[in-house]
Amino acid sequence: MNKPVIAITPDRNNGAEDIESHFFIRRNYCSAVAESGGTAIVLPYCMDAVGDYLDLADGVILSGGMFDIAPALYGAASSYPDKVALKDDRTRFEQAVLRGALQRGMPVLGICGGMQLIAVELGAQLHQHLPSDLQNIVEHKQQAPCNESTHRIHIKPGSHLHRILGVDECLINSLHHQAVVEENRRFIAGAVADDGVIESIEAAEYPFCIGVQWHPEYFVNDCERRLFTELVRAAACMRR
Repeated sequence: MNKPVIAITPDRNNGAEDIESHFFIRRNYCSAVAESGGTAIVLPYCMDAVGDYLDLADGVILSGGMFDIAPALYGAASSYPDKVALKDDRTRFEQAVLRGALQRGMPVLGICGGMQLIAVELGAQLHQHLPSDLQNIVEHKQQAPCNESTHRIHIKPGSHLHRILGVDECLINSLHHQAVVEENRRFIAGAVADDGVIESIEAAEYPFCIGVQWHPEYFVNDCERRLFTELVRAAACMRR
């Protein structure tokens, strides 16, 4: 296989033990990879197969989905249990994929919940429900269609994200109710919203480990294509 292989973690419906439960991923994740010169593969949750999956792949996308990360994973009590939906099997699997990928030096892109998982792995705390935790914030869980932008982000000059996108700010879609509280010594905030909420993170200790809080696979902006192009380019370097 000549094209770089990008492994994408899927979401699931129904219960974890339901024999009829489906793994699924929106096709725009896969088409974003294909249009950037890569080959996408989707990873069923199988803990015993993580090493085999990573043997097949050159890069990883931790996708978003309708779930939250358990507060216990970042040492917090559950503040709003009625607002938080957990998929512990997914989180355990994605943790294993993330750790294995970083140990191998593979490029990793985390999208929405995928960014939050990267942040927690790097020692971050999360806002468990933005409307309850912060006042005077922009609409982070938009009612508009996902292929429309609803708020602005400011991209940090000199950041990896700034070098990739090539813009100082842009309008994005927004589909989350949790967020990273603050940067720490292991990662910086690559972008923030008008209200200060962190919209992107990147870890300096890894060559390509970026999280974005929005969903660039919808290509609301032309510059978002560069994020997938750069991921595939970095994955191609794994093959040399």
